[in-house]
Amino acid sequence: MQLLLNLDVPDLPAAVAFYQQALGFSVGRVLFGGTVVEMLGAAVPLYLLHQAATTRPCPEAGVQRDYRRHWTPLHLDVVVDDLDAALARALAAGARAEGEINEYAWGRLITLSDPCGHGLCLLQWRGQGYDLVSTHLGENDAQN
Repeated sequence: MQLLLNLDVPDLPAAVAFYQQALGFSVGRVLFGGTVVEMLGAAVPLYLLHQAATTRPCPEAGVQRDYRRHWTPLHLDVVVDDLDAALARALAAGARAEGEINEYAWGRLITLSDPCGHGLCLLQWRGQGYDLVSTHLGENDAQN
C-alpha cells in the first residue's frame, strides 16, 4: 500500500516556497497543468493542490474552503534533528508559533500553523522517542 498526503492551498507558489524553506522539501513533479506540486523529502510525498478559498471540497459538502487558521483532526508532524534550528527556519518562512516548545520524556514539540492556516508540529525525538511511552495492543484490542 502507498500513502499520499494531499494539502489544499490557496496560493501554490507561496506554499511551495514555504515547504521548501521551512521544512527542506524539494519539488518532485508539477502535475495537472501546474495546479498540483509534488513535494519530496519525507517518508510519503506531500502534494500541494491549488484550491481557491470559498470553493467546495466536493459537490455534496455544505462547507467551503477557508484558509484562516483552522482546526482539523489531521495535521502534519515533522520529525527534525534540531528543533531550534527547524523552528527558526519555519518562522522565517512564514509559520506562526502557537505556544512555546514543550518538553516531554520522549522529546520536544512545538505547534505551528503554516501560511495557509494548516496546523503542523515540529518534534525532535529524545532517547527512544515514542518507544519510551508505547504499549503493544493485543490482537483483540486492535480490532476494537
